[in-house]
Amino acid sequence: MIGDSFEYTKEAVVGKWMQWLMLVIATIIFGIPLAGYSLKVLRGEKPAPEVTDWGTLFIDGIKYLIISIIWMIPAMIVMFFAVGVSAFGAMSGDPTAAMAAVGGMMVGLLIFFIVLVITLLFEIIGVIRFARTGSMGEAFNFSAILETIGKIGWGSYIIALIVLMIVGVVFGIIVTIVMMIPILGWIIYLCLIAPWTLFVSRYICQMYDSVGA
Repeated sequence: MIGDSFEYTKEAVVGKWMQWLMLVIATIIFGIPLAGYSLKVLRGEKPAPEVTDWGTLFIDGIKYLIISIIWMIPAMIVMFFAVGVSAFGAMSGDPTAAMAAVGGMMVGLLIFFIVLVITLLFEIIGVIRFARTGSMGEAFNFSAILETIGKIGWGSYIIALIVLMIVGVVFGIIVTIVMMIPILGWIIYLCLIAPWTLFVSRYICQMYDSVGA
């Protein structure tokens, strides 16, 4: 999956400098067209599609953003509650309450992280279902999402995402080093966001298609 995703991304941008430039522009415009473009990749289009029909890219990108925000709501509720309770305790002036607030914040952050991971597991499959069906409702079809994850296998699914996370960490380290170069580093960074998005989209697309979902 990693090898295929790398080749897919390389074929999409290397030697196709105008397409790469279009992807960079899609990144600069708040990343919305790039999100719309990634949905094309998630539909299984191979080779990578041309960067065309900007209107559709914008609309699909906005829908993608809305779906992501909705999936983030449970984690955000936990975060706001933890911050609110902690802030109330800290402002009380009572040292005991302040210490309890700090402890509450730590517990809240832990719960936030757990909820975030769980929702992310569902969101990934949900976004692919939206890409394939065009229905935003399918992005929240829990039974279908659970069925798909069950076909992939929870263990295989989580391991695949951990592998992707490790690759992401390596990519992040490289990008961080590159960004230390004045001005040029930020330009290179902007040029790398789109290829990384293609890589990730192709990777999870393969994971979804591996069970004929």
